[in-house]
Amino acid sequence: MIFDEFFIKSLVRPIPDWPKPGVTFRDITPLYLSPKAQRMVADSLIQRYVESEITHIGALDARGFLLGSVLAYELNKPLVLFRKQGKLPAQTLQEAYDIEYGQAILEVHKDAIPAGANVLLLDDLIATGGTLCAAASLVKSLHANIYEAAAIIDLPDLGGSQRLQDLGIPTYTLCAF
Repeated sequence: MIFDEFFIKSLVRPIPDWPKPGVTFRDITPLYLSPKAQRMVADSLIQRYVESEITHIGALDARGFLLGSVLAYELNKPLVLFRKQGKLPAQTLQEAYDIEYGQAILEVHKDAIPAGANVLLLDDLIATGGTLCAAASLVKSLHANIYEAAAIIDLPDLGGSQRLQDLGIPTYTLCAF
């Protein structure tokens, strides 16, 4: 299926002043109501990574899980969950980070990624880059490599993609607002 950026962007719902005044939240849940859109997004990313050297898919809590699980299945790669604080049951590593409307802590299981692994990090969008930078820091602390940080949407005005690139982390998104 050929990727149609206009179609995908038409399904992303802007929510002004949420979760706080001045923030426009980009809601991808309408995209998941369309089987065509789901397939278009998944197929585009699968084609990008099918012959890559990635060894693990790192999905970010929570909307990154939707895409990460599909890619892990289709590419036959282990799925690593990066969760908000207190959601993982075994021993974890933690990384605090700032987001556009506050602060948070991201965790990953200490045994989730072997040293030397090539991890593709996936989320729904790149805003300020805080969550993906925190995940990248956790990957590096486990002595693994970040292959790329990917998302459906980039919000370039918030600087996240540039921040990731400045850290030497390649980024890829399907569309930008």
